Amino acid sequence: MDIEYNVGDEDFLKVSPWKKVLRFFRKGKLSPRFIGTYHIIKRIGRVAYQLELPPESDRIHNVFHVSMLRRYQSNPSHVILVQDIKVRFDLTFEEEPKQTIDLDVKVLRTKQVPLVKVLWRNHDSSEATWEPEDAMRQQYPHLYPSCNFKDEIYFKKDRVVTSYFLN
Repeated sequence: MDIEYNVGDEDFLKVSPWKKVLRFFRKGKLSPRFIGTYHIIKRIGRVAYQLELPPESDRIHNVFHVSMLRRYQSNPSHVILVQDIKVRFDLTFEEEPKQTIDLDVKVLRTKQVPLVKVLWRNHDSSEATWEPEDAMRQQYPHLYPSCNFKDEIYFKKDRVVTSYFLN
């Protein structure tokens, strides 16, 4: 079964693991497997396509074998407005935590590390991450209101937890 694309389709481009061939971004296991999306400009033969690459990729040949492409399924949730994430002039932004939703203790050989599960602004709950509690308390003190012992107190994995963690 042959894979075919149409002119105008948006597709991802597979990043090659070879040195000096399509080297983008980070190295190692965190490096992206696919980049893009790019528009198909023209079909060349049965198995090659010409893509519209950005100007900074002008040193890369813009014709690729079908095996280097992956179809992009359009999804409105993939689009985030620049105004919503407060993009800086250098095109960076800071992730802001929305709230802590859980806590746990990572037990190592010689110590215990308290962790909090953080729900980040502009992300859904499936993308919540575990972060060291001490670092989060220092960087984002507004997430930890002063403890009022009139609040309900719970025990979870041998730790006292006040109700503000359970919102």
